[in-house]
Amino acid sequence: MPDGAQPVLDVRDLKTVFRTRSGEVHAVNSVSFDLRPGELLGVVGESGSGKSVTMMSLIGLVPMPPAEMRGGEVLFGGQDLLRAGPAAMRAIRGKRIGFVFQDPMTSLNPVFTVGYQLCEPLRRHMGLSKAAARKRAAELLDLVGIPDAARRLSDYPHQFSGGMRQRVMIAMALACDPEVLIADEPTTALDVTIQAQILELVKDLRQKLGMAIIWITHDLGVIAGIADRVLVMYGGQIVEHAPVRELFANPQHPYTRALLKTVPSVRGDRAPRLRVIEGQPPILTAAPDACPFRFRCGHRFDRCDAENPPRFPTGPAHDAACFWDPATDAPRNA
Repeated sequence: MPDGAQPVLDVRDLKTVFRTRSGEVHAVNSVSFDLRPGELLGVVGESGSGKSVTMMSLIGLVPMPPAEMRGGEVLFGGQDLLRAGPAAMRAIRGKRIGFVFQDPMTSLNPVFTVGYQLCEPLRRHMGLSKAAARKRAAELLDLVGIPDAARRLSDYPHQFSGGMRQRVMIAMALACDPEVLIADEPTTALDVTIQAQILELVKDLRQKLGMAIIWITHDLGVIAGIADRVLVMYGGQIVEHAPVRELFANPQHPYTRALLKTVPSVRGDRAPRLRVIEGQPPILTAAPDACPFRFRCGHRFDRCDAENPPRFPTGPAHDAACFWDPATDAPRNA
């Protein structure tokens, strides 16, 4: 980020709780991060770590009830989104913040044409006429690499392949030239070849349009290829934050280290046996008053059972929420 530039998005101490019959589920626990102009911020972690709920909480997409925002700020354009009214959020979602969901088949309405669904945000947010919106919709499909774009506006979602439907979702998210694009595991349901095409598309669009992107995934290989910085989430909180090369070269949290060891190798006969992370994810009905990774960690101290560790600085732009210091293999002095 250039000197003096302000973050396009600044999240401070975000907390989201779900009220259920089994008790309160602490889904997002004091999450803080910023998003800088033009960067791609990767968010990784296993299923249930709080990645998607965190990002949906930012723009008011979690159902309330049962969800409840217990605190925090989400500063965007000088406005706290957590305190914005429904009308203000409708004006921001789709126009200034785009969102690409994981499954395009359930995100696109099967009874409307792709052209109708692309034109709707253009007419609502941009005030375009029907003809101008349709022309812009064709340009968007062409931008994301769908051939014969003008004709395909009349097609329905089921007439597109999985990869093409995901391209349509990206086109819809880009329709109003948003400042921020949030992509929630958009390549998970696609085969490897189509996944690579979508990733190349996102790299190209980011370079052309200059938007800031949050990319949610469980795939560390994807993050290594596209991200500038990475947030590692576990138990509804950020356990490590670092520039992408620093994270892979010098992971500081035991969970990050365990995640990296689960990545399959292609080194043939010399490849080590595939590792797994022993144990079970935390039960989020318990209050976050201890380290959420302590039951699966090989570096557990008494302090881990009594206190949830803060994020300790471990290097330039690098921090980890852990009492263990890998450099000394001992507790931190803080």
